[in-house]
Order: sequence, then C-alpha cells, then structure tokens
Amino acid sequence: MKKQRYDLEERLLEYSVRIIMIVEKLPNTRAGSHVAGQLIRSGTSPYPNHGEAQAAESPKDFIHKLRISLKELRETHRWLRLIHRVPLIDNSELLRDMLKETEELIKIFVASIKTAFPDRCEWVATMDRYWILDAGYWILDN
Repeated sequence: MKKQRYDLEERLLEYSVRIIMIVEKLPNTRAGSHVAGQLIRSGTSPYPNHGEAQAAESPKDFIHKLRISLKELRETHRWLRLIHRVPLIDNSELLRDMLKETEELIKIFVASIKTAFPDRCEWVATMDRYWILDAGYWILDN
C-alpha cells in the first residue's frame, strides 16, 4: 500500500483557491459584496499565516500564528454557513464540501496548537466545538 503524502501547505493553498472561486460566484449585490469581502479576507488568511508560523521567530510567535489561522478558519466557516443558508450561490454541494474541509482544517490547527503547548493548555472538546484555555485566555467558537 502506498503511503499518502500529507502536505498542509498545499492543502491550504488549494483551500484559498477554492475560497476565491466561491467569492467570484457571489452575486454583485450589497449582501454579496459584503460577504465576498469578508470571505476573501478570512478564507485566504490561513495559507499565508501558516507560512508565517513556519518562519516563526519563537515558540510564542509560532503558536500565535497558528491561533490566527484557527481564528480565520472559524470565521470562514461562519461565512460559508451564511452563504449556504441565504443562499447566495446555487452550488450547495460545493459549499458542503468547503464546510467539511474547513471543519477538517480547524481540527488540524486545534491538534497542532495542542501538540505545541500540551502543558499550557486545558482542552475541552464538545461535539463540534473546541476551546483553548491558556493562562485564562479563551479562544471560543461561539
């Protein structure tokens, strides 16, 4: 059996490409333009922030960049849910696929943060939400 290669950088690049494709399908309306601007910012941010994490100047800087990526992925998940609910585009299969990919990426970043600081984080996982408690500071998926 051939071992599958796992490349987070490539996966995040493809994710950004797919976000851009969704943004380009949004209608040229007031709501469509607003959501497009928010989604393009949050949805393409994890890719360069992952690169910044790879070039981190300290462990603290590394975890900070990972947390930014996690935050942006959670925001993107919300925008995708809104696009699907309204609906602002017709391709619900594309949106379901992107929601699933976003959830998987969130889990990867949560696991990475947990691995990076196992002794400084208290973890609580519920059905689809993850919280990080680090010295009294919460990152919540509200």
